[in-house]
Parts: sequence; structure tokens; C-alpha cells
Amino acid sequence: MEIRQLLADYSPFNEQEEKDRELMLRYLDQFDDLFKRENQLAHFTASSWVVNRDRTKVLMVYHNIYQSWAWMGGHMDGETDFLATAIRETKEETGIERVTPISQELFSLEILSVDGHVKNGKQVGTHVHLNLTYLLEADETQQTSVKPDENSGVAWMGLEEALTKCSEPYMRIIYAKLNDKLNRIQ
Repeated sequence: MEIRQLLADYSPFNEQEEKDRELMLRYLDQFDDLFKRENQLAHFTASSWVVNRDRTKVLMVYHNIYQSWAWMGGHMDGETDFLATAIRETKEETGIERVTPISQELFSLEILSVDGHVKNGKQVGTHVHLNLTYLLEADETQQTSVKPDENSGVAWMGLEEALTKCSEPYMRIIYAKLNDKLNRIQ
């Protein structure tokens, strides 16, 4: 589905999503290269909130750059299938082999600020991620493995535990929203 239609069809969960959707549409009006990280101001990313079958735990990675437990996700790098990117990034970052969408529908959206940092020996300037999130499910008995260039831990944790282990204040708000949305669909 074309991104503008995907955003137009999405029903925001709260004021944050409403404002961020509005801004994403404005970015689309101003830039034609939002699917590539060469746009150093803003670009699209896809993330996943991966829960177990009982929906009591979430799969998290310990992110090396942010020094925090976090969800999985990554850059679109020219791709336009957000769900496929979320699944690919989940597998790459956790080592799990089987993950399935609970729904094909977009689960959440958010604009996330990214502070300047060094990655692979190169300076990356401060920018924003126009992030679309998908709700995925995986069997928590699958073997996991770290992706050393990105994370140094992979763990299943309780939904509330994920909030307390995250050291990024704004991401705790986002993860709390995802848990709230998850509880409403169970």
C-alpha cells in the first residue's frame, strides 16, 4: 500500500499519534526521498513489538548505541514494505527464525528523535525517524542470538519490566502506549 494511503487510513490511538501522523504527511509533501537514510533530516523506519503467544512478554534487545533495552527495527533503505522490514529487522537483531504478524495492519506510529552519534566509525547527525510499528508474535522458546554490531543482549521480559529496563524516558512512554494498545485487543 502506498504510504500516503496507509497513513490516511490509520486511526490514531492518541494525540501523539494524531500529531505525528499529521507531521509525517507534511514530510511527505516536502521530501521525495524519505525511504532512504541519505535524507539526513528525516527518513522512514519500521519497528516491531514482538510478544509471546500469551501476550505476557515482549522480546527486547540491548541497543549498543542507546545503552538501553529496546524494540527491534531499522531503516527502510529504499524498501516500501514496512511489515517486511519490521520482520527482517526482528530476525536479524534477535536471531529468531520464526515470527508472524498478529495483524497485517499498522499497530502504531511515532516520530522519534535520534541524537547525533558515531556508527561504524562515521558521524551521524541528529535527525528524526518516521517510524511505523507492527505487532508480531514469536515462540519464546526459540533460540536467540545477539547482533554484535547493534546489540549486546536479547531477552524476553514482562510487559511492565520492559518499561523499567528501558533507560530512554520518551521510549518508555511509547512502550507503555504499545502495552496499552495490546491490552485493548486481547
